[in-house]
Amino acid sequence: MPEFRIQKRTQLTFDEAVARLPDVLKAEGFGVLTQIDVQATLKEKIGADFRRYRIFGACNPKLAFRALSTELEVGVMMPCNVVVFEGDDGKAVVSAIDPMATIASTHPGLNVLAGEVKFALQRALSAIP
Repeated sequence: MPEFRIQKRTQLTFDEAVARLPDVLKAEGFGVLTQIDVQATLKEKIGADFRRYRIFGACNPKLAFRALSTELEVGVMMPCNVVVFEGDDGKAVVSAIDPMATIASTHPGLNVLAGEVKFALQRALSAIP
């Protein structure tokens, strides 16, 4: 099965990773548009207990504009989701969508741009200890 994500196992707690993520994304030109507390949502909506899990909707406006200018409907794959969850060892795991597996597959003209997004996300994740 092809990889669809970029992942980093950290030495941070969940709370530490959640606190650092917006800054490392910002350093790569991304802003956080949304945050979804999956644990709280599942508890509220269906009464299910789930591990600590947060989804960040990240967007780099310059790259988003270029993508939308090339393929208007690529917006269905935006923003770039970045996830932080608490691993079984109590340490945070951070994963981001791999745009080469998603965005690049939609339109040949987006390959270079998807590569730029992927490298920016990889740099952001690599900045987390």
